[in-house]
Formats: sequence, structure tokens, C-alpha cells
Amino acid sequence: MTKTATAEELETTMLELVAARGAGKTISPTDVARAIGGDRPEGWGPLMQPIRQTAVRLMKQGRVVILRKGRPVDPDDFKGVYRLTVPESA
Repeated sequence: MTKTATAEELETTMLELVAARGAGKTISPTDVARAIGGDRPEGWGPLMQPIRQTAVRLMKQGRVVILRKGRPVDPDDFKGVYRLTVPESA
């Protein structure tokens, strides 16, 4: 069974997880997916693309930072593995 999540649920979960992790620490997008979809790949796997879209939107709003190899990315142009953190000013 796959889980569909609302944009609000994705956003809320992502913001809660990065805030709980704290400044200077990161979370994986799979942390968000597993928190919503559970530990089975068929539950969290389909959430990965919507989570990426949510992360991009939140970064543009200044609410999260997307990191690749420890550095902030251009939210409109990044590939591969990424991590999420709170903005330094948060």
C-alpha cells in the first residue's frame, strides 16, 4: 500500500524534522519520507519526488536549506543526493 501525502503534510513533517535536528545538523529527504510513509520502500519511495518539490519551494521561501556535499545549492538546478537543514538565521 502506498501512502499519498498532502503538500501540507510534507511541509509540516519536513519543517518539524529539520527543526528538531537543529542548526548545523542535517536530515535526509528519506527521513521525511519514512516519517510519513513508513519503513517499507513501497510506502516511502513514491514520496521522494513530492518531497524534493516541497524542499525546493521551502528553500525559495527561506525556510530550509538544501545542501549537496555540504554546500547550499541552487534550488532550480541541482542533481543527486542532497540533505536538508535549517537556515542559519533560524
